[in-house]
Amino acid sequence: MRELSNILLRVEKSWRDILKEALLSLDREYLDFLLKNEGYFPDIYNFLNAFKTISLEDTKYILFGQDPYPRKESAIGYAFIDGRVKEIFSKNGLSKEVNRATSLRNFIKMLLFCSNYLKEDLSQSAIAKIDKSSLVKTVSELRKNFEKNGVLLLNSALIFTKKEESKHHIKAWKLFVQTLLCYLKDKNIELILFGGAAKDILKLNCAKEFKSYNFLHPYNIDFIKDREVHRLFGSMNLLQG
Repeated sequence: MRELSNILLRVEKSWRDILKEALLSLDREYLDFLLKNEGYFPDIYNFLNAFKTISLEDTKYILFGQDPYPRKESAIGYAFIDGRVKEIFSKNGLSKEVNRATSLRNFIKMLLFCSNYLKEDLSQSAIAKIDKSSLVKTVSELRKNFEKNGVLLLNSALIFTKKEESKHHIKAWKLFVQTLLCYLKDKNIELILFGGAAKDILKLNCAKEFKSYNFLHPYNIDFIKDREVHRLFGSMNLLQG
């Protein structure tokens, strides 16, 4: 278990005891698989990255996505933050990298729409016309704005192997998520759930103790104009540089 201790030393100290218990709650065979650090990504030193850059005390929300991006360079240990994406915008609108990341693309469009940068026209040409001088430039800046608002970006499963095994990993990580939530139930933290896999979290022990927001996954185009989504994220100013 020395490797487990080394992993925990990399996260923000306020999370260490809780994460130790959450990891030890995993099925032993599955934990052994993780400790081998082979055949999955993000690797053992990065799948807990969401807990490195925000403290427990600063956490107001846990945003649960589904599972990591199915590309090693994209899956960097934060729900919804694509490591392959650097710049958010280009002279033509959204950058090519954002346009290829469907969920991220729709989330950016949602923020532009609910902040009145966009009206009915959500096209590249409409985005190109926006004055972006006061907006974030990179996906890293967007992540930091999430964290400034107290949002911890976590997936329902923290690793990816192949698409056919996604349900297996989501099921395996439920023990981790359940233990995490049981330790946090007395904290003033709310849950943001994107999609069906995240919504299933509400079936876990302790999950009912939290106020929760259940949304479509952002890969659905209807997410962009969802008024409930706007009510939660509109006041966070996530695009402000």
